[in-house]
Amino acid sequence: MTIISSMAPVIGPEANVLILGSMPGIKSLEKQQYYGNPRNHFWSIISELLNTDITTWDYEQKCSFLIENKIALWDVLASCERKGSLDSAIRQEEMNDLNSLIQDFPTIKWIGLNGTKAYQSFQKYRKTKEFPAMPYTKLPSSSPVPGKNVKTFEEKVISWHVVHHYLNLTGEK
Repeated sequence: MTIISSMAPVIGPEANVLILGSMPGIKSLEKQQYYGNPRNHFWSIISELLNTDITTWDYEQKCSFLIENKIALWDVLASCERKGSLDSAIRQEEMNDLNSLIQDFPTIKWIGLNGTKAYQSFQKYRKTKEFPAMPYTKLPSSSPVPGKNVKTFEEKVISWHVVHHYLNLTGEK
């Protein structure tokens, strides 16, 4: 199996929301772009949530849009062994230093976990590290890979609407 590593976070100084994936797929890692597989629903979900079609924008524009809207991206895993792109193939997980990120960006008020593997790995991290009390939610995966519990795109957007609650924090900078 191949050892793969995550990328640097996409984050701005006023991020309120942190979306954590597990580990980028092969296409994303090759491009060095979060959600770089054009079949992944992430950018379409964000477009729906923020009422702006960013799906045709270049990656830098998409990232700037996230930062302007106080959304950050990263992964729970810093590295792992994996053949292919499926989360089910992940072995030998090494965690990112989520505590340091939260400490460096105290404006983060909520964590959205993009899919089951991100959620499971986050739970492992919380058991081994002293993690600040903060709300978090397991979100349906933005991955296009079919599975027994896969929601439609419309169902995913509805579930992801929880993001709005944490982006509309009144009086907090």
